[in-house]
Amino acid sequence: MAIKLGFIGAGNMASAIIGGVVASKKFLGANIYVSNKSAGKVEKLAEKFGIQPASNKTVAETADVIFLCVKPNTYDAVIAEVKSVTTANKIVVAIAAGKTVQYLEAAFGGANAPKIVRAMPNTPSLVKQGMTAICPAQNVPQKDANLVLDIFAAIGQAEFLPEALFDAFTGVAGSSPAYAFMFVEAMADAGVAHGLPRDAAMRFSAQALLGAAQMVLSTGNHPGALKDGVCSPGGATIAAVAKLEEQGFRNAIIQGVNACVEKSIKMQGE
Repeated sequence: MAIKLGFIGAGNMASAIIGGVVASKKFLGANIYVSNKSAGKVEKLAEKFGIQPASNKTVAETADVIFLCVKPNTYDAVIAEVKSVTTANKIVVAIAAGKTVQYLEAAFGGANAPKIVRAMPNTPSLVKQGMTAICPAQNVPQKDANLVLDIFAAIGQAEFLPEALFDAFTGVAGSSPAYAFMFVEAMADAGVAHGLPRDAAMRFSAQALLGAAQMVLSTGNHPGALKDGVCSPGGATIAAVAKLEEQGFRNAIIQGVNACVEKSIKMQGE
């Protein structure tokens, strides 16, 4: 029998996951149930992917794997609404920042509680280039954990990670697309200052960053070695690298990641 997926919340991340799994042909829209506070988003998903509109409770009652794609401050209310029908044979995947496995296990509670998996995807998942960290609770069978991993693999890369490292993951992968966007924007600004048209400067900068990242992943070489390969003796690139070092480029990035990790840890207590 086909596995049924359920999404409580139909925002960008839910839409990305649905689009990814349907495109992968591993799941049919007819086996995906979606609820949302406003009906408009669900209707659009139904038109595009053929999903089944439903209430929160119907999603939890019908689906085998239930994704909680709502704002963190609504988790208590949503869990209270669906808890009675979210039974031990189901998998609940939470993607909200700060909602730990311990919190989720306590919130669902009871002898008939579902299997809990915490996941943290990032926004490039919207273009199927995401990076997702996944942490199943101790009682989750490996086949169920692998099922969740495969679902997130439809929108990029996904790896199991101990929950103790989720805050570090937030700093390095969860929030870092924002740093990358700043880098692309700054590069484009510099290009415009030197006469490039804005749209061309943005395109050149983004493609260069994309290509550099792909080289790291494809070659397996250390980024420092790849950097050295671009820096000819006495050339323009090494002059740029020297100026970036003078301005504290790498230290600024490290300090930014540190600030992100510290805030992520603090948010769990708020």
